[in-house]
Amino acid sequence: MAAIFAVIFPYNMKSTGGKLAAETEITQQQENKFETAIEIIKKYESLHSLRHWPLVGYGHKILPGEKFPRNRALTEKEADALLRKDLQKYCALFRSYGKDSLLLATLAYNIGNGAVNRSTVAKKLQNGDRDIRENYIAHSRYKGKVHATIRKRRIEEFDKLYVTEVEEPKLALTFPSFIPSDNYSKPSQLKISGTSC
Repeated sequence: MAAIFAVIFPYNMKSTGGKLAAETEITQQQENKFETAIEIIKKYESLHSLRHWPLVGYGHKILPGEKFPRNRALTEKEADALLRKDLQKYCALFRSYGKDSLLLATLAYNIGNGAVNRSTVAKKLQNGDRDIRENYIAHSRYKGKVHATIRKRRIEEFDKLYVTEVEEPKLALTFPSFIPSDNYSKPSQLKISGTSC
């Protein structure tokens, strides 16, 4: 009898459209966190009007070469699409931080990626120190003074977006008497992506 290595996840092992249920659940968790980040940004930035120029949509700062109408504010649909594009861009910039990429991307949306890269938060994460709550919340200043609403925003961002741990798949040996063809995958095909955005 040949031993077959199987990966046993803390999730359902049924195959769903070519993906394991564990992969689907992790992807769903990532999407939920991304949507949470979008909602937090919208809540605190609100939809900008023409008087906020050069900020448009939900706080997008117009960069050289970008063309936006000066005679009308962006619609909610346009602003939402721009916010998602910007947040995905920041996620890509911080992808190397893995599960912390969305948290850093959300902070960068508000204070800029340069400030995040120079921050104690990024430096601690680079050194493997994940005790960053107070450092993250410290990014609550406006014109040199702690701003109560920004502080409230940082606390909400951290509490809802910080990933405390990622469940790792558990390995186990199994000796099935038969192998159902719809539930079997070669070990080399069993991959779960990290929890970055």
